[in-house]
Amino acid sequence: MQDVTGSRHDQHRAYCAACGSRVSREFRPGPNGRPHAKCPRCGSLERHRFLSLLLGALGPDLRDLDTVVEIAPSRQSTPLIDRLGARRRVRLDLGHDKRDVDALACLTALPLRDASVDLLVCYHVLEHVPDDRAAMAEIARVLSPRGLALLEVPLRTGVATDEDPTASPEECLRRFGQADHVRWYGDDVDERFSQAGLATLRVTPPALLGEAAVEWFHLMPHEVVWIARPGEGAASPMTACGTSGLSAAFDAVLGELGRTREQLERARARGDRLADERDGLRARLDQVPAPHEPTVLSRLRRVPHL
Repeated sequence: MQDVTGSRHDQHRAYCAACGSRVSREFRPGPNGRPHAKCPRCGSLERHRFLSLLLGALGPDLRDLDTVVEIAPSRQSTPLIDRLGARRRVRLDLGHDKRDVDALACLTALPLRDASVDLLVCYHVLEHVPDDRAAMAEIARVLSPRGLALLEVPLRTGVATDEDPTASPEECLRRFGQADHVRWYGDDVDERFSQAGLATLRVTPPALLGEAAVEWFHLMPHEVVWIARPGEGAASPMTACGTSGLSAAFDAVLGELGRTREQLERARARGDRLADERDGLRARLDQVPAPHEPTVLSRLRRVPHL
C-alpha cells in the first residue's frame, strides 16, 4: 500500500488561513509571476494569510474593539478584519475604484479624532506616500492608548531607504519596482517609525510559526509586519517565545490542524485497507470454480404402470 504522506493527494496540500480551507490544488502564481502565491479558492496572497493568522494570535489584544480602521482595503483583507467584530469599522482610501470604502482620505490627514482608533491596518501604502513621515505621525496621533497598528512596507535589508518622490513613473519602476512607488525601505525604517511616535515590533512568519508552518500555510519566510503602538522605541524581532499569547495561540491552531490532518490520513489509510481487502476478495472469488449447470428436465415421458 502506498504511504499516505507521500501520496498523490499530498503533493500540493496546504491550508489557507484566509478562507479557512484545506487546499489540495496547486497555489497559483502571484504578482510578477511569484510562484505558489495565490490561493486557488479565495485568491488570497501570502500577506493576507499571514494577516489572518496574526489577527488570530493577537486575540487577547483585540477584544472589545471600538474603532478599527483599514487603509486601502482589499477584497481579501476586509473580511479578515470584519471578523473581529468591532463596533465601528472604517475603510479609507485616497481615490475611487472598485473597492468598498467609507470615505476618501489621505494618510497624511486622517479624518479621525486623536486617540480614537483601537486597530489600524495599513499594508503596502506608505511606499506610495510622498511624505511618509507625516503619514506615520498621523497613525501615531489617531491610535488610542491601547491601540495597535499593523504596518507592512517593501523592505530591503542591509541598505538605507532609497526614495525620490519627484521621480518619473519610469524611474520609479526601475528603482522601486512599481511605477507608483516613491521609495524602497531599508534598515532605517524602524528609526522613522520611532521618530514619528510609534514603538514597533517586527514579526516574521518563521519566528512566529516555525518553518514547517510557513510551508503549510504558504507564507513568505522573509515577510515583515510591524506591530506598532503609540510611543517611541526601537524595533526588535519577534522571538519564538512570542508575546501577548501569540505562541500559545499558534500552538493551539497548529495542534488542531495537526490532529485534523492525522484524522484525514487515518481515514485515507482505512480506505486503502478496505480497497486492498476488496481486491483480495475479488481475487479469491475469481479462483472459485464455477458450479456445474443443473440438468433441466424439459420433457416428461409417460411410463406405463407395472
